[in-house]
Amino acid sequence: MSLLRNQRMIFSRKSSQTQTPHLLGSMPLHADPSKGQHSGPFSMRTPAPQSVLRPWRDERWRDVLCPSTSRFWSSSLWSTIRTLSLDVNVGLQLAHWEKSNNISLVIDQHQREELLANFKEAVRIPTVSFSETESNTTALRQFDTFLRKAFPAVFSSSLVHHELVANYSHLFRVQGSQPDLVPYLLLAHIDVVPAKESDGWEAPPFSAEEIDDFIYGRGTIDDKCAVMGILQALEYLLIRGYAPRRGFYIGLGHDEEVRGFNGAMNIVRLMKERGVKLSFVLDEGLAVLDGVISGLNGPAALIGVSEKGSANVKLSVSMAPGHSSMPPRESSIGILAAAVKRLEENPMPRLFGLGPERETFEHLAHKFGLPLKFIMSNLWLFSPLLGRVLERKPDSNAFVRTTTAVTMFNAGVKVNIIPALAEAYVNLRIHSAHSLQEVLDLIQDTVGDQRVKIELIDGFDPLPVSSSDEQSFGFQIIKKTVLDMFPTLTVAPGICIGNTDSRHFKDLTRDIYRFAPVWFKPGDAQRFHGVNERISKKNYEELVVFYFNLMQNCDIQKLPEPHTSVHEL
Repeated sequence: MSLLRNQRMIFSRKSSQTQTPHLLGSMPLHADPSKGQHSGPFSMRTPAPQSVLRPWRDERWRDVLCPSTSRFWSSSLWSTIRTLSLDVNVGLQLAHWEKSNNISLVIDQHQREELLANFKEAVRIPTVSFSETESNTTALRQFDTFLRKAFPAVFSSSLVHHELVANYSHLFRVQGSQPDLVPYLLLAHIDVVPAKESDGWEAPPFSAEEIDDFIYGRGTIDDKCAVMGILQALEYLLIRGYAPRRGFYIGLGHDEEVRGFNGAMNIVRLMKERGVKLSFVLDEGLAVLDGVISGLNGPAALIGVSEKGSANVKLSVSMAPGHSSMPPRESSIGILAAAVKRLEENPMPRLFGLGPERETFEHLAHKFGLPLKFIMSNLWLFSPLLGRVLERKPDSNAFVRTTTAVTMFNAGVKVNIIPALAEAYVNLRIHSAHSLQEVLDLIQDTVGDQRVKIELIDGFDPLPVSSSDEQSFGFQIIKKTVLDMFPTLTVAPGICIGNTDSRHFKDLTRDIYRFAPVWFKPGDAQRFHGVNERISKKNYEELVVFYFNLMQNCDIQKLPEPHTSVHEL
């Protein structure tokens, strides 16, 4: 891989009361370096912390972008403009990795037929979670029996300790030969969301039927491909005499689709009681996007480094009931409908560029053509502009702000009775730069009507942002494993707009990643929890190889020194 030498254009302008500031101008930030803030000219080698970005965005940005209202500064203005971009973290790819004598996985035709048959059998077991209190426990017990039959080496190896957790979840501990190496956790979930053939499936949702080399069925993507891929990889390694240096855990939850309070949380409880600390966690989440990101040259693997927060809020209005022949000026339905309309017409503020999404676009910048390459290489300047563009579509708007979705509206019992009570439920996915409390305050301000009662049903803050730099063990191991398999991919950190079981493990590690090398083409994302969920036979085999290699790649003592420590886009 060749490096592009970065060129920087330095613009300066002497102070003048008669000059309009250049659009590309910026001012020095006289911040306290001891607090991790930038000082001097605004360097973009690393993103400025939010404590710096917020005041900049709120006050000085308006002056730069709106010259007509600008204060004209008395000091010189300097700005570093990125004119060429390169693959971020490319230095680590050029570094000398510790030799680990990895075993290569060559799958013959017999093994291929066997692993596909096992995967199909897993899909056929309807491990459905209907609610927090209702799941198909018969299917969960059947799945336990099936795993023991499908992976005999895993369940019989002296290196592997297995236990059932909360009756239906599974925790495996794979013993390492060097206990001083901090273990990691591979996470997946057994349960699936409901599915009915009458919804428009091309094949029955629990048939695992093959159509054009794709296996159709609920759970093929979410998340039995990871459940089976992880265990199949470990089975193959154990058969080949593999004994890891770095120990690791495998956690399989049984109720992720209904928030994981019984499965994942009990696994966490056990690990906490045993004093376990983890190097990193890898769970489901993001994927390989091929042709999904408009303008991007080639596919990209996005590794989730955080998740948006979530909140369910109930709005209600109570009034005296009455007969429809003598209606009041305002009804409970009308008052609540007006409040809901205000929420929809006044979305949460744009926060694009203040969360992990900034790093996503900066990592991908070199794969765009002009002018997008220039814009994404200079998000310190163009974040507001790009945010306005992205908010036009629902799927990209999710990266721009905390989203607001009215999901339920209940009122009335009879056509001629004015109801006493009207209720609406709102689901919010909270941007990384927001807190749950800030969102609740904004809802209160937007509704602006004391007659509307606002209650938080449940919610949590956005998850901490995991590391993704050259010293990040988990991120770089995942990245190396991806690039060894798919050298032409672009790998970037990303953010999950949905939530996973991994959020329950934040007290056990600082680094949680959400990724599996499932290939998504345009339209495939709609299959997730939708109709015609499917995975190609080739892609499932790739998942097995990915986990097979990942387990071995984790056996190094430490990351190599980067080839170079300075990379500027």
